[in-house]
Amino acid sequence: MEREGMLVQSIYYGRIGSEATERLLERYGQDGSFLLRDSETVPGAYCLCVRKAPFVHTYRLVHSADGWCLQDSSAGTQRFRTLQTLIESYRRGAVSHVGLAPLTDPLDRTQVENSLGQGLVYMEMNSGSGSVY
Repeated sequence: MEREGMLVQSIYYGRIGSEATERLLERYGQDGSFLLRDSETVPGAYCLCVRKAPFVHTYRLVHSADGWCLQDSSAGTQRFRTLQTLIESYRRGAVSHVGLAPLTDPLDRTQVENSLGQGLVYMEMNSGSGSVY
């Protein structure tokens, strides 16, 4: 993650679960707000989570020898060298993906931490459910 650009570093929330992600985007986001988190089920993959009311849409980003791509994309999908390039390309509309919610408003982790009045606590997701509040 340290080799990624500022956008990815600012929206990367680490190992938070899907419920905590939904609460964050619901509370601090708007339509088009997005963040990046670790996949709960696929080691080494990330989830790009985007709010488009009334839902939070989740897209798994996976890495192969050819680069990063959306997991459920077709075989001819464009791959990107970095997560930053992938996110920026979809954000600008340079790459089209049917059904991808628009990426308009990065949910900056530091702004969320500041509005909470304390540091955001990352919870390890075990058999119980964790929370960021």
